[in-house]
Amino acid sequence: MTTTSGIAAASRRRSPAALAALTVLILATIAGLAALGTWQLQRRVWKLDLIARVQQRVHAVPLPAPGPSAWPQISADHDAYRRVRVGGVLLNDKETLVQAVTEQGPGFWVLTPLRTPQGFLVLVNRGFVPPERRDPATRPAGEIAGETTVVGLMRMSEPKGGFLRANAPAGNRWYSRDVSAIAATHGLPNVAPYFIDADAHPNPGGWPLGGLTVIAFPNSHLVYAITWYGLALMLAGASAYLAWKARRERRASESPP
Repeated sequence: MTTTSGIAAASRRRSPAALAALTVLILATIAGLAALGTWQLQRRVWKLDLIARVQQRVHAVPLPAPGPSAWPQISADHDAYRRVRVGGVLLNDKETLVQAVTEQGPGFWVLTPLRTPQGFLVLVNRGFVPPERRDPATRPAGEIAGETTVVGLMRMSEPKGGFLRANAPAGNRWYSRDVSAIAATHGLPNVAPYFIDADAHPNPGGWPLGGLTVIAFPNSHLVYAITWYGLALMLAGASAYLAWKARRERRASESPP
């Protein structure tokens, strides 16, 4: 087992060039750890700002859902969870079921295209249904016909699929709300690049159940920053101690008996 005195003794035997290289490596490592800590603090500021902006959006007065002219400017940073309102006719025969796990248990999100008076389509996540309600025939009252209005939160498309599970459009198996893939599967033209999570306003018959959007942003950046800074401090302290130890032993060995 290598002891502190052994390390100190070994350091005395190193050439000045080797000691210089070791010192540079240690200093670079300390600087890198400190930089990671600083980056985590910057990420924390960004995350807190994001949380504040999202909270402001979800409680704001609903605005009209953006039409085609605004689609190129839509982004997650500026528009995710924005509260919007859209009117039109639901295309119930084009609904898509996306697997979901909610506070109500496992089941499906019901995504239904809504055709607006302006002619474009918006995918609406009307809410959750349990497995026994996946067939629209088990919830006929919720298949709204005619003009309707939906208020909810703008969400960004979720391409490709869920964790370790890719969407399989050919088999009608969906694990994420991939707007473009769902639109292509149903042959829907002029579809908005976002979808809307409907709010908790009850649907006829009680299904689908809306208002289950989970808004949660993990914020452990302060813990990570403390960890990186702590590692930098520990390395600096250990290096300083070993240098002091080696210097003391060198002086002792050079002193006359």
